[in-house]
Amino acid sequence: MSQHQINLTINGRPHCSTVEGRLTLSDFLRGDAGYTGVHVGCEHGVCGACTVIVDGNAVRSCLMLAVQADGSKITTVEGLAADDGTLHPVQQAMKDECALQCGFCTPGIVMTLTALTNCANKPSGDTLVQAMSGHICRCTGYQGIKRAAMKLGGDAA
Repeated sequence: MSQHQINLTINGRPHCSTVEGRLTLSDFLRGDAGYTGVHVGCEHGVCGACTVIVDGNAVRSCLMLAVQADGSKITTVEGLAADDGTLHPVQQAMKDECALQCGFCTPGIVMTLTALTNCANKPSGDTLVQAMSGHICRCTGYQGIKRAAMKLGGDAA
């Protein structure tokens, strides 16, 4: 197997590693870098559980190779809360609206909402709800997630 040197910034920290060319970003983040908040569900980009932020954009990390992320700034769910434990506004909205149950899908949902709410043009609640259509949740029935998205967009659910 071919080996490649990659240099990334993960949650604000530099990370240098040597990886096989076929290693997915999700497997790299979970296995090599230790960010187990990146969940792997379908491994086909359908469920959204592996979503992370790469250079400001929400990305399904199971569809991206680690070598493709060389030089990128990556944020995982572990990088959102403040050092003192204060939750990121998206995490807080999800908590306030009881938008999680088993928690498997939650990191991916949080990362998609974070990427969208970090944009200069703040999306509406309806836009945020639409963005959640690419995430599969088997436990919650989506109502809490919808309320959290509407809250983040400044709309009432």
